[in-house]
Amino acid sequence: MSNAPLYLEPRLAPRMTSLLDEVPFLHGLVDGLGSPLNLVLPQEFAENVARFGSVLRRHRLGGRVCFAHKASRSRALVRHLTTTDAALDAASLGELRHALGSGFTGDRIVVTGPKDAETLWLAARSGAVVNADGAAELEEAARIVGAFGLPRLRVILRLSEFETSGTRMLSRRSRFGTAVKSLGDLLDVLERHQDALEPIGVGYHLDTTSLDEKATALEGCLRAMEELQIRGFAPRVVDVGGGFGVNYLAHGAQWDRYTTELTHAVMGRRPALTWGGHGYGLRAENGTLRGSLGLYPAHRPVAGAAYLDELLSRPAPGLGRPFGTLLLESMYDLYAEPGRALADQCGLTLGRVQEVRSGGSGEHLVRLALNAGDVGLEDHGVLMDPVLLPRGGLPGRAPGAAAGAVDGPADRPVGVYLMGNLCLEADLITRRMVFLPRLPRPGDLLAFANTAGYCMDFTATRAQQQPVARKIAVRQEDSGEGRGSWTWCLDEEYWPVTATGGRRT
Repeated sequence: MSNAPLYLEPRLAPRMTSLLDEVPFLHGLVDGLGSPLNLVLPQEFAENVARFGSVLRRHRLGGRVCFAHKASRSRALVRHLTTTDAALDAASLGELRHALGSGFTGDRIVVTGPKDAETLWLAARSGAVVNADGAAELEEAARIVGAFGLPRLRVILRLSEFETSGTRMLSRRSRFGTAVKSLGDLLDVLERHQDALEPIGVGYHLDTTSLDEKATALEGCLRAMEELQIRGFAPRVVDVGGGFGVNYLAHGAQWDRYTTELTHAVMGRRPALTWGGHGYGLRAENGTLRGSLGLYPAHRPVAGAAYLDELLSRPAPGLGRPFGTLLLESMYDLYAEPGRALADQCGLTLGRVQEVRSGGSGEHLVRLALNAGDVGLEDHGVLMDPVLLPRGGLPGRAPGAAAGAVDGPADRPVGVYLMGNLCLEADLITRRMVFLPRLPRPGDLLAFANTAGYCMDFTATRAQQQPVARKIAVRQEDSGEGRGSWTWCLDEEYWPVTATGGRRT
């Protein structure tokens, strides 16, 4: 068992690395706008869209990449998305209204999630596509279209509970969609309401990143498309949903080592690595390890656009040829709805260190001017280190520096617990002991990278009258040398035609 610090260093794209190098700039932003503070990077967002688009072109497929808006509340990201060829997946009436108000036209919006009558009306009125979950929803949509004299509503049938050919194996159960064995019931509804509803395809929603399960669902969708054609419909879209994953960590070896040492700690073979001996789903019973690790697989060699490429390159289990080839030969368009993957490297959350003290067991406790709701790493099972930004200095551990790099003999690596600003025992930024290159001091900043997807504001509240993080959009100006200066504006003030202003480096 090694005593070396158990770092989980975040993977940092070049633009994020450049931003974190601007320590005085970031301190100035927090001085002016408060802690916590969220930063979003619209430029990186557009580049992620382009990466997904290049996968479609590589497989010679038409279709749409639709950003799952639920992953981020950022107005700047959504407004910037209008300048790309991407669409938007709205999972609520509020998200649909926001998309329309941000510049999206209805033909670039797919409406998913639970839908009330108001959502269905606005979707039909604006010309959006509805990802329908069941027969009752189709009936309600047809009623609204007829009652208000609206154009035919384009719908995608969302299916679930697919079966493989050969050995029977059901795909993971989902609360969304209709079991594929009940597809006939949906087609009966569509036949009765052909004047109001236009089925353009089928899709699925799976809360998993398993390629095997997605391959089963995608093959089931191809078979369902044949059923629509037999009934006389002309479907043209297969929707593979989201769940393409993000690689949060720079080094797979660090992830492997940490999870191994966590297992040893749960079994009592080494000192605890978590607050209160929390096992992240693992437990010891009579000398035997029980449970399963309930963490996001933070190091993923294949994620995002590369994951979609691998899915399309994969042979269909029962058809024997790559999915991309089968889609192309059938002249089907592909819809995908990434959320976390499109927001990869597009956000940063800053928190100021307020207090550093020793706990009763000799550990170091670091209290921040933010809480677990402001940077929801624990809620989403994501483990990664923050970057230490000393007051008046360079980053505590420069991106790319060797693990354990220190500034001097007094600045040694140290394990700390990060506490939030709520009067609540459960307000831990992370239950894991986080290793930093030195002990932080009050006034330093901790930067949590890659928080734009779900971790930034999905769970943020005003509990105990604490402020919710303000959000700003930052942009790197092109200097012609690859390291331009940074500008900023408030998230709600960002529009694609407006140059960011604010303070520059």
